[in-house]
Amino acid sequence: MTRPLTTCPGVKLSHHDGDCSFETILRRFQLDDPVLWKIAEIIHEAGLEDERFDAPEAPGLDVALRGLSMVCADDEILPHTGPLLDGLYEYYRRATLLGREPA
Repeated sequence: MTRPLTTCPGVKLSHHDGDCSFETILRRFQLDDPVLWKIAEIIHEAGLEDERFDAPEAPGLDVALRGLSMVCADDEILPHTGPLLDGLYEYYRRATLLGREPA
């Protein structure tokens, strides 16, 4: 099921042209790190579920983030999501270096 695209008129770092906000940020700041783009695919699918990318991790990330939003106030979520996303980055960075999933 595709979720409706949430946009904020006049906001430059929102959803644009089918991209999620994270993809928009990467494009806007011309970040070409392949690990960030891998994470962007997961975030895109977790948020939009439009099947643009094959990201089997997306449903798990979606459930984890939704669960956090149920037990944390908005200002409490960032301290939890920061390490989670840092861990994803490190996992895919190592996978890129090794050419396989890290142990």
